[in-house]
Amino acid sequence: MQNDRLENLGAGPFDRLRSLLSPIEPPSGVDPIVMSIGEPQHDYPDFVGDVIDANRHLYGKYPPLLGTDEYRVAVADWLTRRYRLEEGMIDPDRHVVPLAGTREGLYLMAPVVVPEATQSGGRNARPVVVLPNPFYQVYLGASVFSGAETVFAPCTKESGFLPDLSDLDEDALERAAMVFICTPTNPQGAVAEFDRLCGYLEMARRHDFLLVVDECYAEIYDTQPPPGALEACRHLGGSMENVVVFHSLSKRSSVPGLRIGFAAGDPDILQKYLQVRAYSSPQVPLPIYAAGTALWRDEPHVVVNRGLYREKFDIAERILAGRFDFFRPQAGFFLWLDVGDGEAATVKLWREAGVRCVPGGYLGRAGADGVNPGDRYIRVALVNDAATTEAALTRIAETLEG
Repeated sequence: MQNDRLENLGAGPFDRLRSLLSPIEPPSGVDPIVMSIGEPQHDYPDFVGDVIDANRHLYGKYPPLLGTDEYRVAVADWLTRRYRLEEGMIDPDRHVVPLAGTREGLYLMAPVVVPEATQSGGRNARPVVVLPNPFYQVYLGASVFSGAETVFAPCTKESGFLPDLSDLDEDALERAAMVFICTPTNPQGAVAEFDRLCGYLEMARRHDFLLVVDECYAEIYDTQPPPGALEACRHLGGSMENVVVFHSLSKRSSVPGLRIGFAAGDPDILQKYLQVRAYSSPQVPLPIYAAGTALWRDEPHVVVNRGLYREKFDIAERILAGRFDFFRPQAGFFLWLDVGDGEAATVKLWREAGVRCVPGGYLGRAGADGVNPGDRYIRVALVNDAATTEAALTRIAETLEG
């Protein structure tokens, strides 16, 4: 017995990567360096453990679906400061839903908004979910298991590595139930500027789909803080209709194992979201809520974290400028390198240099034109310390140009 939709999902990028590289041994005498996984390796603040320990007695209680008042208020305060929102625009009781990390939160939005069928041209039709291409794989899982038709919006150098929704045909827009946007983007590190965010939101309201904006890399940036979709809401009158944003502490605070984040936005959508989550979602333990509250209220550790990534951007620019169509990412912690054939380059790097990265094509799909916009690229995660990063990037340059 098997859900037929699994066939549409296919193998994930890391399953494919294991299959590709498992038969290959890295060179003897060379320490392998893993740059394939976007798992932050920086130190997190010492106070995290102290807060959890001080609240350890709360492990004896079931956590409520809405978490704690303190956590939601800390999130609302942070959103207001970070995105220069008007005081009171974010109601912590109506506009914020805590999550056990954003991955499960992104996945569980689909059953809220994707109907069994929609209307197009006066007929019942299959709903559409639009994904940026390449994409974070949970977006595809959400689309596939909702029963929607997945439409891939290419994110190329020409489009600024962001989807151009105006390129979608009218039928797809009419049937769209949900559109995923990631900004700053994974894997390219591009940022949707303010006018573009406003355009996305206006289109969502015009065609009545939910704009799901994954902003998990928003606090790791080079020079300018990326704008957010809630800023676009403020600019367009203050309503959060048709938009939900997602944030996590995994990247901002280097605590991927803490598994805590939030969704914020359209209160009517979030009320229905809570109904779904009451049946399905993992809960966050109360001591973790206490740690999360402290992290959203603390900025100095984020400044330090951002500086460490900026140092690695500098290293990458010094080693790779003028090679592989290198560009310094605006945000996030990935490099998106044009190596001509991402899969072949990945094999060569592992076999000859002991550096493990991800073929860009594994993070995307062939679109309607038969082209996978990731095929030419590799994704390199700058999550190791500076010295390891420098060694790995030097190996990449020497191996692929040798």
